[in-house]
Amino acid sequence: MPNMKIHICFILLVLLASCVSTEKTVRKSLNELESNFNNHSGFVLYDPETGEYLIDYQGDTYFTPASNTKILTFYTSLKVLPDSLTGLEYTIRNDSLIFWGTGDPSLLYDELPDSHVFEFLSNQGDTLYLARRNYEDDAFGPGWSWADYLYPYSSERADLPVYGNTFTMEHDSLTGYLSTPQPYFRRFIWLGDTLENDRMLRDIHTNKTTFYPGKTPENSTFEIPFIYSREIASRLLSDTLNKTVIPVELQIPRDSRIQKVSSILLDSALTVMMQQSDNFIAEQLLLMSAYALSDTLSSEIAIDYALENYFNEMPQEPQWVDGSGLSRYNLITPKSVIWLWERIFDEFPEERILPMLASGGGPGTLENWYVSNPPFIYGKTGTLRNNHNVSGIIYTAKGNRYLFSFMNNNYPTSSTPVKRKMEQILRLINENL
Repeated sequence: MPNMKIHICFILLVLLASCVSTEKTVRKSLNELESNFNNHSGFVLYDPETGEYLIDYQGDTYFTPASNTKILTFYTSLKVLPDSLTGLEYTIRNDSLIFWGTGDPSLLYDELPDSHVFEFLSNQGDTLYLARRNYEDDAFGPGWSWADYLYPYSSERADLPVYGNTFTMEHDSLTGYLSTPQPYFRRFIWLGDTLENDRMLRDIHTNKTTFYPGKTPENSTFEIPFIYSREIASRLLSDTLNKTVIPVELQIPRDSRIQKVSSILLDSALTVMMQQSDNFIAEQLLLMSAYALSDTLSSEIAIDYALENYFNEMPQEPQWVDGSGLSRYNLITPKSVIWLWERIFDEFPEERILPMLASGGGPGTLENWYVSNPPFIYGKTGTLRNNHNVSGIIYTAKGNRYLFSFMNNNYPTSSTPVKRKMEQILRLINENL
């Protein structure tokens, strides 16, 4: 029996020495990372079983989270929104169907499953009325880069978005023709001078878009965000539904005559948002959260409510201004990110959460990183120029399960060498802890 106790103590000492050695190696690697790239790094490794921080490297320091902001939106959506999203509200007056948007992102958006809203509207009369509801947000979030207006990751927010608030143009290299599934936008296309490669540029203040053909013909597909209005949404719906959709000025009445139409499952939208880091879905889900909490679509309403009711015990209060993380005004600490992941896994089944996250070597933004079978990392990336973060859950070869947050800001290089160093550190943890 004494020999058994000595043997157990020896094993524990070996494990402790291994943990201390790994921690020192990780800290040395983090110092090297900051030294090599002259950037700011923060890393926290947390054991939810013991409530202990195994590694805390600048865990209290604020960083720009980029799309790690979507974790805040993810948790808020899980808490506030129903299992099936409400796609629109409507009432019938004098045999006329009048409908209002709810912020739902799924209508005619290729990245999401087909919305039941389209089927519902298709089965109505020949004339429909799209009305204005209480929508307070600007088209873009606070702190978004104005130069991003041309790219689909920065499409405009709206109460009833259509086609993800983008239009598609395809260039056939054989015929030279441009085609689109949204013929309404043909009127905005102009032909420009020939350039080295195909380009399509939209004016910043209008939907006028100029196509510049390349010297060498090639097949090209362009996705261009459009300037949203209820008039344009009505025209697009008219063309697609083969009905007359008329925009009207009518605030939504709060009475028993208002009915709702479900669109898609919440988890379907959350999966695309988290795996593909879809900014458009994130912004719209935050608006939908405000819709569920009040009679107004306003990101600020949802953010203020979540900060007061869900995030009031975070180690450090985040600065949170949008749903997607496009804004550089957002700030959060690695420890607060850990706190958030712990709440998510405490309150919702792991078997529900993990399939919605990006995973090493799996679908989404981690497809080419941390490749392993089975994956040892599940979580969320966050990337803006000169900033890259990863956080989530890490499983180790020894059967342990930890939460981690790895944040890197302000490196004056591409993200690839930083990502390689991050992967080296996380694989070290996977293999030794």
